[in-house]
Amino acid sequence: MAKKTVVLLEDDIDGSEATETLSFALDGSEYEIDLNEGHAHELREALARFTSAGRKVSGGRGRAVARTKSSQGGPDAKAVRMWAAENGINVNTRGRIQAEVMEKYEAAH
Repeated sequence: MAKKTVVLLEDDIDGSEATETLSFALDGSEYEIDLNEGHAHELREALARFTSAGRKVSGGRGRAVARTKSSQGGPDAKAVRMWAAENGINVNTRGRIQAEVMEKYEAAH
């Protein structure tokens, strides 16, 4: 016996028939919302200013949010190195991070 499963999307805003599922992320949380054509256009319009100014993240569905503390309780080395590079501060690419770099990082955060 054959079986047919039909999935109907319902617009999460007004309950009408949705035409697509949109995905977005904000503040480390990922969201999906089912919207009809009009609401999807509205969402894209509302975010256009920010998406055009932002950076795309490649690699799957997005990146994990960088930890701010290591398991030892101090700042995460990867986050410190990224911050140092963005601020023109030379930092070791491996091993222990120089104390003066850590001090600058902590003062900035």
